Amino acid sequence: MGLTRTEIFTLEQNQLAVLLKALAHPARIAILQHIIATKSCVCGDLVEELGLAQATISQHLRELKNVGIIQGTIEGVSVCYCINEEVWGVLQEQLNNFFNAYRGTSGCC
Repeated sequence: MGLTRTEIFTLEQNQLAVLLKALAHPARIAILQHIIATKSCVCGDLVEELGLAQATISQHLRELKNVGIIQGTIEGVSVCYCINEEVWGVLQEQLNNFFNAYRGTSGCC
């Protein structure tokens, strides 16, 4: 039996791909930007802030939480979300490594 597609790539390549896939939607970028801008946990004001339906925002929050980019805590009847600093640091380091690996080439293309 052959290797699965993910088995031929490194752990870092697979991890970065999963994280970037979760970021690959403008609503998720907007959610993260809002969480970052508030510098605290966000508890339900995303509907008013982004103008999307609650169900849509919940779906995007679930995607971000499933890969660990955000984490949620229950406060009363609502769930508050914040950046998961550990995963955010991994994402930042992997992206830095990825972009810094390119040094440019003269005379190519």
